[in-house]
Amino acid sequence: MSQLFFLPPIDFFCIFLIISLAYLVFGIAGFGTALVASPVLAMFIPLAKIVPLLALMDMFAALSNILRDGRQADFGELRRLIPLVAIGSLAGAAILLKTRADILLLALGLFVIAYSAYALSGVRPQRRFGAGAAYPFGLVGGVFSALFGSGGFLYAIYLSGRIEQKESLRITQSTLIGLSTMTRVVLFALAGIYMDYSLLVLALTLAPAMLCGVFVGRHITLRLTREQFIRVINVVVLAAGIVLVVRYFRH
Repeated sequence: MSQLFFLPPIDFFCIFLIISLAYLVFGIAGFGTALVASPVLAMFIPLAKIVPLLALMDMFAALSNILRDGRQADFGELRRLIPLVAIGSLAGAAILLKTRADILLLALGLFVIAYSAYALSGVRPQRRFGAGAAYPFGLVGGVFSALFGSGGFLYAIYLSGRIEQKESLRITQSTLIGLSTMTRVVLFALAGIYMDYSLLVLALTLAPAMLCGVFVGRHITLRLTREQFIRVINVVVLAAGIVLVVRYFRH
C-alpha cells in the first residue's frame, strides 16, 4: 500500500496549508500552483507524485473558475493560442526525447526575470502586444509546458499585454491552464499513474483547501485595480523565473 496513506497528521496539515496558499495564488493570477506548492510538497510526498497531483487539482480548479466566470473569457485569444500551445507541446515532447533541455531552462528563466523586472520597474508604460505575439508565446509556452510543466507564466505575459479587463484576463489564463493540464491528466491516466488510488484520495481530501484558496483568491482579485492585478502577475512571473534558474543550477 502506498506511503501516501500513512501521512502523519502534522504532515497532512502542512500540505493542506500550502495547497490553500497555492490555490489562493491560482485564484488571483490563474496560474502558479507548482511554483508555490512543489518545493514544500517535495518534503512530504515523493517527487514523482507531485506533478500528477497538481495537474489533477489544477484541472478541477480551472473548471471551478470556468463554471463560475467562463463567459468572461476572451475566446478570440483562446482560439489563437490553443493550437499554438498544442504544437509547442508536441515539439517539447520531441525535444525531451532527443536532447537535454537544461540550457533552455536557464535561458527561459533569465528571460522571464529580465521581463518581469522591467515590467515592475515602472520605467515606462508597457506596450500592448500585437496579435502576432501569440506565435512565440503560445509555441514556447507549449514547449516548456511539455518539458518542465511550466508554461503558465508565458501565457500570462502575453495575455496581460492583450486583455484590458482584469477579470477577463484572469479567467482566460485559468481556462488556458485548465485545457493544458487536462492533456497532462489524460496522459497520466493512460500511463496508469492514477491507478495509485492513494493519490486520488489525497487529491480528494485536499479539495477543500483548493476550493477555499480559489474562492479567496477570486475575491481578492475583485478588489484590485487592473494596475495592481498586473503587478501581482509580474511578481508571480518574476518568482517563476527565479525558480527556473535555481532549478537549472541544482541539476
